[in-house]
Amino acid sequence: MLAGGAYPALLALGMLKPAPAHAFNLEGSGAGKKVIILGGGLAGMTTAYELSKAGYNCTILEARERAGGRCWSIRKNSISNEIGAPIQKAVFDDGLYFNAGPSRIPHHHKLTLHYCKELGVPLEVYNNVNEAAYYFSEGKGPLSNKKIRIREIQNDVRGYMSEMLVKAIDHGQLDSNLTKEDTEKIIEYLRAEGGLDIDKLYKASDRRGYTESPGAGLLSGKVADAYKLQDMLQSGLMDPDFYNVSQYVYELQTTMFQAVGGMDKIAQAMHKKVDSMLKLNTEVTSIQNLAEGVKVVYKDLQGTKEITGDYCVCTLPLPVLSNVNNNFSSDVSRAIDYATYIKTGKIGLQFKRRFWEEDEMIYGGITHTNNELTQIFYPNNNYLGKKGILLGYYNFNDKAKQVGDLSISKREKLALTKGALIHPQYPKEFENSFSVSWHKVKYNEGGWAVYTNETRKTVYEALLKPEKQVYFAGEHLTYLNAWMAGAFESARSTAAAIHARANEQRTAYPATSSKS
Repeated sequence: MLAGGAYPALLALGMLKPAPAHAFNLEGSGAGKKVIILGGGLAGMTTAYELSKAGYNCTILEARERAGGRCWSIRKNSISNEIGAPIQKAVFDDGLYFNAGPSRIPHHHKLTLHYCKELGVPLEVYNNVNEAAYYFSEGKGPLSNKKIRIREIQNDVRGYMSEMLVKAIDHGQLDSNLTKEDTEKIIEYLRAEGGLDIDKLYKASDRRGYTESPGAGLLSGKVADAYKLQDMLQSGLMDPDFYNVSQYVYELQTTMFQAVGGMDKIAQAMHKKVDSMLKLNTEVTSIQNLAEGVKVVYKDLQGTKEITGDYCVCTLPLPVLSNVNNNFSSDVSRAIDYATYIKTGKIGLQFKRRFWEEDEMIYGGITHTNNELTQIFYPNNNYLGKKGILLGYYNFNDKAKQVGDLSISKREKLALTKGALIHPQYPKEFENSFSVSWHKVKYNEGGWAVYTNETRKTVYEALLKPEKQVYFAGEHLTYLNAWMAGAFESARSTAAAIHARANEQRTAYPATSSKS
């Protein structure tokens, strides 16, 4: 009935509230209620931003000298304080940067885009999938230890797979009740998909690029022979390091965006909205639920202090929270202690010139490897500029631990040595670097939360409910782990829960889209 026209009528009569995708009007007042928010990352600042609109008195405690948490762009004079390592200070040229944390916004993360618009943060297109970048497989195969354009491998594999499937159809080996007409349609599709010839065989076409480019007059261009399927298999180029990549992941499909000038512009814009509520250089040491309200003890530059409030929203990463004194229940304490965060690291390499563009026609995108580098990211801004910063590696899990355990100088050496196998311009053009191993960064101790089906039922669910007056929020309490959208969604959900409790309402933050 609602779909048939009653819904607009009820709206017009004032009997229903409008529900645009990102309306977030907390009806009622939070006046007189005090909320202590632990952590000045995106989740913490957004919680304060939304609750303050409803009249709550919010205080944000942030241990670092800056806000933003993992939403952090490394630029000149940025400082990193990793556990067990000397302090790093970036010496990049003015105007150059790389995103140490989030670097991409999916087109379907509507809430992230909403906040960029509301906060006035301009965006530009992020080229995540670039088939002009490379695959590089270290090993002993005939195609190993060579940089190969992604388009060559992908088109060859697509061609061979299509040819094999056509042969199976022709020989009646498909377990399917297809009509002759349906079979002919599928074969025609496969011929088009794989670039098969009239005999339904795969031979190299211009899809994979040219060894001699076409031009004027008689310059028709020259296409190299396709790589042999067996050679690609033996060289590891059909291993998960290469096929389990960007375009197959929902969040990484085009179109993607980035904030103009660095992703930290989003955090900076939110910081301006909550500046009066934010205390920096303030490390939380204790969280105690009281009979009514909550007490938080912290250390700032003047010494140890405490603050009390009606509610507390804790957005601290769980590995950090596990070392904070508290009086939580055993179930919640156990969940915090058993939480798992990914090990991950990045290094930014500044070069004198953008040789990847000038010499190799690579504009944005990612080169994939099976070695310690894992991925090399090319900048998606300032095309054809003079200098630039490559993301020299972006690695995870065991590779990230191995590289993160190196000294700062040895991380740089590894990135340059391995990177030069792909880009021999490295030694001549390199200027300086800055590396971040998130699992060693103080006040983070990990990249983002990682769950299994089992821990979603134990660790995750235990932290979704408030622990008396303490609420937990952050990307680690969503199904959007590693994304800014997780921080934003969790902040709104928590703000709605607190407001409902304070006003004795039965309201909850609505899910308005599949991903926002």
